Amino acid sequence: MVRKIVGIAVGLILLAASFYVAKSLVENNKRPVFEVPKTVKTVYTQSVLNTDVPIVVEAKGNLVASRKIELYAEVQGILQETSKAFKAGQAYRKGEILMDIDSREYYTSLLAQRSTLYDLITGMMPDLRFDYEESFEQWQTYLNNFDLNENVKPLPEPVNDQERYFVNGRQVVTTYYTIKNMEERYSKYKITAPFDGILTESLVNPGTLVRSGQKMGEFVSLNDFELEVNVNQEFLDILRVGEPVLLTNLSGAKEWDGIVKRVNGRIDQATQTVTVYIGVKGSELIEGMYMEAKIAGRSENNAIEIPRSLLINDSEVFAVEGDKLVVKEVNTVYFTDETAVIKGLPDGTQLVNRPVAGGYSGMLVKIAPSRETGTIEQ
Repeated sequence: MVRKIVGIAVGLILLAASFYVAKSLVENNKRPVFEVPKTVKTVYTQSVLNTDVPIVVEAKGNLVASRKIELYAEVQGILQETSKAFKAGQAYRKGEILMDIDSREYYTSLLAQRSTLYDLITGMMPDLRFDYEESFEQWQTYLNNFDLNENVKPLPEPVNDQERYFVNGRQVVTTYYTIKNMEERYSKYKITAPFDGILTESLVNPGTLVRSGQKMGEFVSLNDFELEVNVNQEFLDILRVGEPVLLTNLSGAKEWDGIVKRVNGRIDQATQTVTVYIGVKGSELIEGMYMEAKIAGRSENNAIEIPRSLLINDSEVFAVEGDKLVVKEVNTVYFTDETAVIKGLPDGTQLVNRPVAGGYSGMLVKIAPSRETGTIEQ
């Protein structure tokens, strides 16, 4: 019995000793815990100062000549050589001959008709002397000034109905209007430049037989162009004829002053834009040139303009309050490719003016030294 009690006691002692040793080993195996220091990010801010921000509507497009005509032949004949070659790129001054179509055969017919009119008037002169003496002198003067090589002048006005009936009965008036019609057609054998311009297309060469209705080329004005751009319909109220426009080329190295000439009265249903036509003049302009237009619009009061990269979801920005980053909701009133005009931030707000990678509301931050900060205003 004694031996049994002693065995139990020894077992308990060994079990207790094993538990103590195991506990000591576990406690001694714990790694030391180090306190992780809090990371504070440096941000750059600017103090908000709301003011009036002018809205500049930007649009892009290609120049087209404000005056452009397609050249068609209205008569038939051989195209003649002129002082300037009828080739694309050839410039002409207003009134210079663009094309000269051989008109000798037609001109001969015109001379024959003028001669016929002269003979008709000559033939009725004896009767005018005796029956319409009061009209004889003006018809005699008309004959004296008649020139077969010049366009016929208007016929003398009859002094009464009897004279009118007499003249009409001699086919004088009919022949006169036949000649005027021929003279009008004869003028179409020579096509002159209606304005200073340049040939952009030439489809015929001298010596070619030109047929009536045939297209011969295209002629556009020099130094007088239009830029057709599409502007969002929300700015329709500020697009007025006569508004000044600043135009730049693709590189932005050169500028021209333009003016709004016309505004289309219809909105494109697909894009909700309206077409605006901007007039511009300049010696270095050429049709097809790609240009950017900046149209001065309305001003937004109590607003600021910021880089578009600072916006979060187009309606929020980061600001600093105390030592924490906070998200501020703003009203974005206008966008450009690079900037945005916003409203809703009180004056003095410390607005973060550079993107913060991984930023979030409540993030601990510190503001960069004052030399890195400034004021956002326009």
